Amino acid sequence: MPDPARPRVDGPRRVGGDGEPEVFVADEQAELSVDLDRWQALATEVLRAEGVRGLAELSLLFISEAEIAELNLDYMGKEGPTDVLAFPIDAHDAEVVAHNQPLNRGPDRSPPDPGDMPLLLGDVVICPAVAARQAPEHAGTLDDELALLVVHGVLHVLGSDHHEPDQTATMRARELALLEAHHWGGPAPAGFRQEQPE
Repeated sequence: MPDPARPRVDGPRRVGGDGEPEVFVADEQAELSVDLDRWQALATEVLRAEGVRGLAELSLLFISEAEIAELNLDYMGKEGPTDVLAFPIDAHDAEVVAHNQPLNRGPDRSPPDPGDMPLLLGDVVICPAVAARQAPEHAGTLDDELALLVVHGVLHVLGSDHHEPDQTATMRARELALLEAHHWGGPAPAGFRQEQPE
């Protein structure tokens, strides 16, 4: 029987320590004001809704156009800035870190218990300046665009993709369901146009 205190998502089994999923947020850009608490809460709700259980960590970073353009080139081989990038850590290769453990382990200390360590899920990187520019053609408003990018990035970290038409349809449907449940608290507003971020 699966342990409800362990992270659980479809696909490869994910194991982390006792606890709850955590989202660490940082605003490393100056173009637009970002409500970090709000987007942290949305990312956390998406993790829970997608079945992540136990001590698991995700980073959500808001960065400048120049920084995301550099990441886009380095990791995706594409020129120019983009709206969101996701860097999942494969569960099989996930690095676990011990919290509050000394770096030097002598013979009098037992090795760390993997059950006490978080699973590092990955990073979601969003560029608010790009989001603001594309919002009218994508989600409609900047608020809805940022929400879509947060949800989209978290789903990518958890293994969703949109390379094939059936994957795109599945991912868009899941994004809409998560936005309705955790962003709007009801049906999408009339002006919402769900376009797939690249």
